[in-house]
Amino acid sequence: MNESLRMEQALQQLAQLIRRHAPSNGTHPTSVSSLKLMHTTQLSEPLESVYKPSICVVAQGAKMATLADEIYRYDPSTYLVTSVELPIIGRIIEASPEIPYLSLKLSFDADVILDLVKEMNRPAFVPAESSRGITVNRTSPTLLEAIVRLLQLLNTPEDVPILAPLVIREILYRVLQSEQGALIHQFAVIGSHAHNIAQAIQLINRQYDRPLVIEQLAKSVNMSTSAFHKHFKRVTAMSPLQYQKTVRLQEARRLMLTETVQASDAAFRVGYESPSQFSREYARMYGRPPTLDIQELRGSGVGSNVLG
Repeated sequence: MNESLRMEQALQQLAQLIRRHAPSNGTHPTSVSSLKLMHTTQLSEPLESVYKPSICVVAQGAKMATLADEIYRYDPSTYLVTSVELPIIGRIIEASPEIPYLSLKLSFDADVILDLVKEMNRPAFVPAESSRGITVNRTSPTLLEAIVRLLQLLNTPEDVPILAPLVIREILYRVLQSEQGALIHQFAVIGSHAHNIAQAIQLINRQYDRPLVIEQLAKSVNMSTSAFHKHFKRVTAMSPLQYQKTVRLQEARRLMLTETVQASDAAFRVGYESPSQFSREYARMYGRPPTLDIQELRGSGVGSNVLG
């Protein structure tokens, strides 16, 4: 069977499986804890969340991910990989009741990547300079077929604890074999610049509501302040302070939208000391002040799926 026919068949199977296990609009958790399915019949407002290290695969439709000012489009012919936690704005750009947007997100642990690289017995290629923590790769039949096998396990939940970890390893192995495999691998190599930045990003995400002292953060991952700044921007497309501000504002927006927290309370909860500074920075990022923005979002029907 030729490659394009295999791709077509695998995508059809994938779409059927997503429809079965995510029959209604929204984001659906599954019995595989690291796997979420998405089904929607309409284009979406730009929605932000911090993407953890994960693979996003589309069976139908198309989506756009924006990091800082960079746009990454992915559809059934391509898939998105995020190697570190990144504050991304996602927008579904192809979806309709006739051909809904159907996709999945599979989160992964850097330790599994490191394990696989050791077993592959391939020389560890670590670029001298860190690369972006986000890439779009060309989808292959072998990758899609492995993903189909993972979703088929949802039909037999008793098989999930034993077989899902094996199939996930195969999926990650296929990702590492891709043209961008080395870029993903570098984030798992202890001591590499990319791994150090990944650790720093985890620290910022755990403590985003606290003041950020760049010198301390650089020291905690054994980097000079100048090298830290340079590699952080290479990985995330923004400075450490911009990254923290983006995470803070995204979380504040989520609190106001999904937990009906007042703007001033949301500001304090994410680490702002001044509600007026919060309002200014929020309006700069989202184009309108907090209260008006949340009213507009509620009016457009954006709510509990803000993280989808």
